[in-house]
Amino acid sequence: MTLFLVRRLAVLALTLGLASLAVFAVLELLPGNAAQLMLGATATPEAVAALEARLGLDRPPAARYADWVLGLLQGRTGISHFYDTPSSELIAERLAVSLPLAVIAMALTAAALAMGVYAASRHRRAGDIGMMAVSQIGLSIPNFWLAILLILLFAVKLQWVGAGGFPGWREADGGGLRAGLAALLLPAVALAAVQAAILARVTRSAVLEAMHEDFVRTARAKGLSRRAVLWRHVLRNAMIPVLTVMGLQFANLLTGTIVVENVFVLPGIGRLVFQAIANRDLPLVRDVVMLLAAAVVLVNFAVDLLYALVDPRLRVRA
Repeated sequence: MTLFLVRRLAVLALTLGLASLAVFAVLELLPGNAAQLMLGATATPEAVAALEARLGLDRPPAARYADWVLGLLQGRTGISHFYDTPSSELIAERLAVSLPLAVIAMALTAAALAMGVYAASRHRRAGDIGMMAVSQIGLSIPNFWLAILLILLFAVKLQWVGAGGFPGWREADGGGLRAGLAALLLPAVALAAVQAAILARVTRSAVLEAMHEDFVRTARAKGLSRRAVLWRHVLRNAMIPVLTVMGLQFANLLTGTIVVENVFVLPGIGRLVFQAIANRDLPLVRDVVMLLAAAVVLVNFAVDLLYALVDPRLRVRA
């Protein structure tokens, strides 16, 4: 198990290093000039040059990359050109919205596990056909369109929740836990619909494949009920592809909320990176994109560890 962890940690460090290099290089290749954008089209070349020197844009790319990586290793992020604030403060403020949104959406998505198992246990019967029809509808609906439909139904017609915005988590600011969760519920449903449909279909396929294995016939021959075999043996052996999909889905929910956050006017990471790109705030874009890339890598690392817990053969092989 120790060798397994060492190998996975080495892959984690290498992936993060390559990701940082790719993020920095891609942003360096973008056309335009941040100083020119901040000062406007009427700015003189001298003023633009002075601002570039103040922001450090006149330094060689290699030196700026080294400073950026060293700062990240020391827990120090860059200073946003547009907000004149450390990126870490802006990111932490927006993560207070995006992270709970991703967790709620993932919890709703995880309910599809039961749907997939139910469909597999009733293969080619009415329950299976019904579940697959529902999942097909979920796959065919874009999340931004579903978000608009949810706003029209629950906010405009029924007026159960607000149409958008986020009141905050503190009651002193007019929000609170209940108000914050209510503001995130519809966006979470819009995000979870497609992911739940995918997870249900993957779970169904994995369970059906595991049900034809020899160990299932052996367990049934020993007298175990069909339900016990399904939940105690089949599902565990079917969890490897399911865990893979769930890990990718959580990373996608955390990093891919730009459209839904803009529909619901949520001050999350998605809107932050969208505004930073529009303002050509490269230090902020760089830090946010690196954070999202690190989140994807860390989620995959956690999934690898779950593999070893679910399937002991992986530990032995390592």
